[in-house]
Amino acid sequence: TTTADSMDRLPIMLHDFGYRGSSSVESAGIGGLSHLVNFEGTDTLAALDTAQHFYGEECAGFSIPATEHSTMTSWGRNGEPAAVRHMLETFPDGFLAIVSDSYDLFNMLENIIGKELKEKVESRNGCLVVRPDSGDPAQMVLKTLNILGERFGAKENAAGYKVLPDCISVIQGDGISYESIEKILSTMKENGWS
Repeated sequence: TTTADSMDRLPIMLHDFGYRGSSSVESAGIGGLSHLVNFEGTDTLAALDTAQHFYGEECAGFSIPATEHSTMTSWGRNGEPAAVRHMLETFPDGFLAIVSDSYDLFNMLENIIGKELKEKVESRNGCLVVRPDSGDPAQMVLKTLNILGERFGAKENAAGYKVLPDCISVIQGDGISYESIEKILSTMKENGWS
């Protein structure tokens, strides 16, 4: 049973971060291009090169502006709010992803994104995508959704499941497999999230 009102965003919702776990550039290109047969989101640049080289495809996939752990930690623990503010101001429109567990995920969600910068997040012309990463994927996604739901509110969709407002979303980047995707989705559904 689906928990979503629409599957329209599915092609961009399963995003490929596989390059960093590949054994070679060639295997990243082949594996990443396989992902792009069914989905559009990728951070695996080798897949785009492979698509262009072998198939003449100029733009086989898409990505969004996003931080990684090194770009967040370069600001230091006390600079984390400034790092998020900088990204929100640099990219005021469209999707923007922020890795959120560099120091303390819960402080990031509750105090930085959900309090200090909440108004800035809500007033953006786009969606801030929060990336929790560390820990058990199903539990971290659930905890992240619950905190963001408390801070930003959640509405019930036509299927009867909670959804965050359009200004904020969640993506899990680490620990993703067929098994973990099933566990994440079933945990979300069991707890009333779409």
